[in-house]
Amino acid sequence: MKLIVGLGNPGSDYENTRHNIGFMVLNSLLQQENWKAKFDSLYVKIDDVIYLKPQTYMNNSGFAVKKVVDFYKIKHENILVIQDDLDLPFNTFKLKKNSSSGGHNGIKSIIELLNTNVFCRLKIGIAHNKSMDTKDYVLSKFNYQNILDLNNKMSLYHEIIKYFIENDADKTISKYNSMR
Repeated sequence: MKLIVGLGNPGSDYENTRHNIGFMVLNSLLQQENWKAKFDSLYVKIDDVIYLKPQTYMNNSGFAVKKVVDFYKIKHENILVIQDDLDLPFNTFKLKKNSSSGGHNGIKSIIELLNTNVFCRLKIGIAHNKSMDTKDYVLSKFNYQNILDLNNKMSLYHEIIKYFIENDADKTISKYNSMR
């Protein structure tokens, strides 16, 4: 069983915000699917894969993830979390595992509640506007050109997810980090 988690905040106020890039990737990948509500989340289960959008707000994402992990007995190394990353240039990515939260409160919550950091992360760059307060920046909306640029790269993000589902984190990291 694999778990693919897209991080974000629920509600229309947060649509197309930088912090919701995880939701955006899963919405794009699964646009034909009907999301169900359970585990304080919206989820889709296809075969042995669960796609999850926690509805607990970013800072409490770990509560929703833990409920799914405990219910389905998912091994931590079979989890891929899609997150925004301030330290990466816009619309670039990096795959990581076994690392700290890097100051990302959603990841911090998951690490604390699972009591591990061995899960894999697809970190998608949102850049950092240092002239704005960080909280205001991550909750600000992408502009039209940003959305176009993200949509042009979505197929690569989908490919990474599908490869992770069929392989392990190490193979996925090795294959795709070299493409950055």
